[in-house]
Amino acid sequence: MAEIRLQKVLADAGVASRRSSEELIAQGHVSVNGIQITELGVKVDPETANIEVDGETISINKSKTYLAFHKPAGVISTMSDPEDRPNLGDYFKTRNERLFHVGRLDKESEGLILLTNDGDLAHRATHPSYGLIKKYVVEVAGLFGRDEIKKLLQGVELEDGLARALEVTVIREVSQKHHWIEVSIHEGRYHIVRRMFEELGLEVLRLIRSDFGPISLGDTKEGRWRVLNEVEVTNLFNVLKLNK
Repeated sequence: MAEIRLQKVLADAGVASRRSSEELIAQGHVSVNGIQITELGVKVDPETANIEVDGETISINKSKTYLAFHKPAGVISTMSDPEDRPNLGDYFKTRNERLFHVGRLDKESEGLILLTNDGDLAHRATHPSYGLIKKYVVEVAGLFGRDEIKKLLQGVELEDGLARALEVTVIREVSQKHHWIEVSIHEGRYHIVRRMFEELGLEVLRLIRSDFGPISLGDTKEGRWRVLNEVEVTNLFNVLKLNK
């Protein structure tokens, strides 16, 4: 097998995304054939090299895993937690792969999170330059009408810059001060959708991510996960301009 960059080998093995793998190398956590590596230009043959991360030998993934998970509210978007709070890893104890999540949802938000052992895909799916569109269903309390829709589409000024929705649709009006809104956005800043609505004086009662790029939550039940089908994986690779 041809030699490839060490950070790509780590990403392919599901150790971390390629960017995080580069940080592991630079910080001296990685060794090849017993020699500590700190430079990013090193290439290795993953079939013959003994690669260790913090003394643990990694195995090369021959197959890739792509999962869609319906995160419940109250679960934090990490694969483990030192405080033993409910986390994503609790739902994947039966899986043998070293999974990591693609993007995150805040603790009280619900809905679609992708998990994979494909480091390249995870890196691209969360990189701002690819701008995957995320769709959310938001239950809000407060007056909501044309003015609020216009403001969301034109952009709401937040403490870390302007945030703009791509599409906004009222999908249900429970009362004059109680609505269900569908909003699409390509950004992934911290709590961005929640903060946009709160900036308009609206209380967010529930926030559910229904779509992540071409992948939809569908009828996946809360707390359950499913394997992406071939069409979904192909569509995701196409959007991210990756070769399968």
